[in-house]
Amino acid sequence: MATEKRVRLNPEARRAQLIELGVEMLATRTLDELSVEDIAQQAGISRGLLFHYFSSKQEFHVEVARAAAQELLRRTEPDAGLAPVASLHASLSAFVDYVEENPDNYTSLVRGAASGDAEMRAIFDQTRASMAGRVIAIVADTGVSMGPRAELAVHGWIAFVEACVIGWLGSRAFGREQLLDLLTKALPAVVMASSDEAVGSFVAILAADTPIAGS
Repeated sequence: MATEKRVRLNPEARRAQLIELGVEMLATRTLDELSVEDIAQQAGISRGLLFHYFSSKQEFHVEVARAAAQELLRRTEPDAGLAPVASLHASLSAFVDYVEENPDNYTSLVRGAASGDAEMRAIFDQTRASMAGRVIAIVADTGVSMGPRAELAVHGWIAFVEACVIGWLGSRAFGREQLLDLLTKALPAVVMASSDEAVGSFVAILAADTPIAGS
């Protein structure tokens, strides 16, 4: 069987190529199933040479997870040209699309965070914090200024979204638009637990801008 011709790349470009190949392979396997041998073969290099660019398999996995998280954030970047609630809905829709298209990829990120590995946990926490920060900014765009309790509630809502999307993918018990409706309307329901006066304003804005989907 013919082998791919080896292409000479500078170290930085080769490292980036290997990480990109790792992210691509996560579409069909988990991080634990990501084979160094398969990556090296796809890149046209020896297994040993891969460790010239990464000190260990663990470092390679961490960098692949970091790149996957960055891709998730890129795909779910809110559209500043939309009204706040529409921007939230579009970002949630993009998140559902990403997890639906890359279930093993996303599962790897979640499991890596739960594994106890400090670096993997840091990647997951930073990703979740970035997503929560975006939501807080969207709410602020409505003219609402949330306090620390409401901001904490948003971080909890992000975890709720993650759990709901993963659960929905496993059951498909109702439609995709109903899922998005649930997630969107859950945000004010969660932050209402805070004592911030601003929350009531956001609930009114959300209720006015988002129609209730059929059950």
